[in-house]
Amino acid sequence: MSPRAWLLVVMALNLLAGAGIALAETPSIEQKIEVPPAARTMEQVYETVALASAVAFVTAVSVVGAGIAVGRVGSAALGAAAEKPELLTKSIMFVALAEGLAILGFAVAMMLMSKMT
Repeated sequence: MSPRAWLLVVMALNLLAGAGIALAETPSIEQKIEVPPAARTMEQVYETVALASAVAFVTAVSVVGAGIAVGRVGSAALGAAAEKPELLTKSIMFVALAEGLAILGFAVAMMLMSKMT
């Protein structure tokens, strides 16, 4: 599969997971609801779905971007270390910076999820 096809698959799966999060907030039939059913407006539902979609998009893009960056930087780092072993410690720093993209994307996703009502 091409990288674009993988990106589309990952983004679709993350969007489905985000929609599952949005739907999981609605109470089940077995639970007793003390508030009237019309208390949740359509605007709140749309806001929850939009936030879940944003979380899925941020997670997918940051993880795929970090994977591409680590793949390219890691292979270049190992190639440089094979020629000059003293460059290994310096090149690992660049791999860690590329991996930081995924961690920052995860942090942004968690901040967006905290806004869900």
